[in-house]
Amino acid sequence: MASSEEYDVKREVAIANRILSNLGLATGVTADRGHASMRLPSDDGRFAVKGRQYAIDSLSSMRPEDMIICDTDGFLVDGPDGVVQCAEIKIHSCIYQLRPDVQSVVHVHPRFTVLLSTLGQKMTPLCQEGMQLVRDPLPVWPHVKIIQSHDEGMEVANLLGDGSVVLLFAHGAVTAGGSLSESVMAMAELEEQARMNYLALCALGRDYPSIPEELIQEITGRPPLWELDHFKGVIQEGGLRMSGIWNYHAAEAARGL
Repeated sequence: MASSEEYDVKREVAIANRILSNLGLATGVTADRGHASMRLPSDDGRFAVKGRQYAIDSLSSMRPEDMIICDTDGFLVDGPDGVVQCAEIKIHSCIYQLRPDVQSVVHVHPRFTVLLSTLGQKMTPLCQEGMQLVRDPLPVWPHVKIIQSHDEGMEVANLLGDGSVVLLFAHGAVTAGGSLSESVMAMAELEEQARMNYLALCALGRDYPSIPEELIQEITGRPPLWELDHFKGVIQEGGLRMSGIWNYHAAEAARGL
């Protein structure tokens, strides 16, 4: 029987998978394409993740009891009868091996992100949402094939490096973060930047402008709100983390669980 911690993590991972669907990142013909994972807080050598071979396989229908537990070598530790690891389990296991700071990994096939990688079009910052993700050129794994072997997983993990995003050519993207909310919302913001870049490409061709680095630095280099006089005593240090949108989607995705 799963521990209460395992159940809680499985529930969070199930919700994260549903959010990926709710945000349009795994719908239609890609409804089953992708997976979110999260390390167990008490055992960094194991993680919960969506598996494969469900009777009905879609991210939108995942439940806590559907999730599986794997180790950081990609082996199945526990899960429902008949459910196996996702084919690309090595994306998750290899990143967890190389990045002890990463607590969550997401892989999906977002349409605009896939399209721009296939076109060879570099993403540049075109709106606030996710602009830090694309301020520098993103690494691209130059293969369309499924990442199955340990060597392939390590190639992706090494390309990710100490960053939070790696693109898979004509295939999708991988995001990593210190929490499920970080990795899922990074994927959502990456796709928003991809959509905006595609619209700009259609409107002006390849040489369209983007947000200049000095304007990005105006945002990233500012003092936190709680240091401003009119917010002192109102916002606690470290507060106002802009988590409201995640909390909304998490509440919506948790309906019926």
